[in-house]
Amino acid sequence: MQGFLDPAILFFVFGMLAGALKSNLEIPPQISRFLSLYLLMALGLKGGFALARSGLTVEVAVTLACALLLAVMVPLMGYALLRRFLNGYDAAAVAATYGSVSAVTFITAVQYLDTHGIAFGGHMAAAMALMESPAIVLAVLLANRARVQDRSATVMAVPVRPSTARLVHESLTDGTQLLLLGAMAIGMLSGARGEAAMQPFAGDLFKGMLAFFLLDMGLLAARNAGSLRGKPAWLLGYALLAPLVHAGLALLMGVGLGLSAGNTALLMVLAASASYIAVPAVIRHAIPEANPSLYLGMSLGLTFPFNILFGIPLYASVAQWLLA
Repeated sequence: MQGFLDPAILFFVFGMLAGALKSNLEIPPQISRFLSLYLLMALGLKGGFALARSGLTVEVAVTLACALLLAVMVPLMGYALLRRFLNGYDAAAVAATYGSVSAVTFITAVQYLDTHGIAFGGHMAAAMALMESPAIVLAVLLANRARVQDRSATVMAVPVRPSTARLVHESLTDGTQLLLLGAMAIGMLSGARGEAAMQPFAGDLFKGMLAFFLLDMGLLAARNAGSLRGKPAWLLGYALLAPLVHAGLALLMGVGLGLSAGNTALLMVLAASASYIAVPAVIRHAIPEANPSLYLGMSLGLTFPFNILFGIPLYASVAQWLLA
């Protein structure tokens, strides 16, 4: 219940209610973009300051390796299951969406752990950056294989699409990722002095900015939920059960490798989250055969609200219970 009484979460719920009531309340896209960039910059700085204090340890290396392994395992597992029910293009798109990560879900989880006094490593922001791209690359490769297997592709003209190498480059040099990693590097280099200087920016303002951004996300989630009407019940079940399965994989890794409760909780959040910005933007151009209302509606209409309202408190509680 405490999680629901957090002001940031309440603003998300309020946004969903306003969207469901078809209110004309909206956040201008430019403001939403600024809030997103601010949150990533502040998160990167916080992670850098934390790394400057702790240094590079064995747990840092192990956690980053786990993150990379999950980023490959989750989309491959998802595709193997979804391909039984969907065509190759939709299966690849949905698998990529759930194999990548949601920065907003992660940032909300970081704030939740801070509020509840659960310690975690600054390197978890780097883990988030590592987990964003592998699913995109795998989805493009799987879609290309589906095109080869599609008999119609041999007789019909296929539009030119970006090469895999170009997509890899674009995903690795994406502005939001560079901002996150750059801010982390600046935080590490500036250390304690930088942390004191940036406290009003990266500390005092963070909670309010997150609440404002989650209001916008609540509006967006409510307005995308309508795209799920008429979709099979099993698909809606996947949007709610897949995060729990993926979080369970991360939990097994955390327990097996002796990671801290905070780092395990964030690894679970990353594994359970689904992208609704980076992956859909790439997939829309790289796999135009896939249905956007499917992968975007599932991730933003169901999985994102589920993780924000229920998932984060659940993952943190289980990790603490087993590892604290």
